This record gives sequence, structure tokens and C-alpha cells, in this order.
Amino acid sequence: MHALSWCLNNVISVSTNSTTLVLLYVKPPPPANFSAFDVAGYLFGNDVVADLEDYYRKLVDSVMSKAQQVCMKSQIINIKVEKKVGSGDAKDVICGTVEKLGADMLVMGSHGYGFLKRTILGSVSYDCAKQVKCPMVVVKHPKNIS
Repeated sequence: MHALSWCLNNVISVSTNSTTLVLLYVKPPPPANFSAFDVAGYLFGNDVVADLEDYYRKLVDSVMSKAQQVCMKSQIINIKVEKKVGSGDAKDVICGTVEKLGADMLVMGSHGYGFLKRTILGSVSYDCAKQVKCPMVVVKHPKNIS
């Protein structure tokens, strides 16, 4: 939400004629289908998969609702907001969407992981910066806001 607010305050102008802002939420891919003889298949049975899908659906609805509220609070009236949801590896979905849409700019937030976490988990923003062809801004979350 911080990156969205930053984008609305610093990138999109109140005097802009017509701008489309695409809000993209990337959820993890669903667990693979396992055979009935696989131990993991027991752990990820139909009930668990259905619960995960329900959880992610509610999470996406919540995040998109909050994002819509942030957009509505802005003073920008000539803005069209499109909501998109992708599933898979975040960097692949983000970069693919940017390319498919022919985006003019990518604005994304950063978790602000330290060296060790970034080394283990990787950095989606770093991978996107290497791959996208449009300008990109990574908005760091202020340390004093939790």
C-alpha cells in the first residue's frame, strides 16, 4: 500500500488526462496434484487445497479492496484502475504482465530484507529490474512504520 500511495502522490499527476493504473497481485502457485500413494498427497488433500484456494481468494479480495480505497482517497479523478491477479513465481508473473501490457513504468514495493534473507529468498524487485524494459521504481517501506 505504501508503494501505491507513493505512486499516486509522485508519479500520477492530478492534471493527467487519462491514466490506467494496473494493480497486480501475485499469489503463489497452487500445490501440484499428488498421487494417492504419495505422502505429500495426503498432506495436500482436496480439503487442504480448497482451504488454501479460499484463503488466497479472501487475501486477494482484502488487498484489492484496500488498494481501491487508497486510489479513491487520492485527488486524481482521471484515473482508470484495473485489478489483475496472477499465480506463479512473482518475478515471472510481474515481468510477463509488464511486457504483455506494454507498461510505461513499473512501481513496486520492497520487503527490505537484509543481506541474509535476500540471499536465501532472492529479490523479486532485483530480478524484475534486470528483466523489464520500462523504467522501474522500487519504493522502500519506511522503517518507522510497521
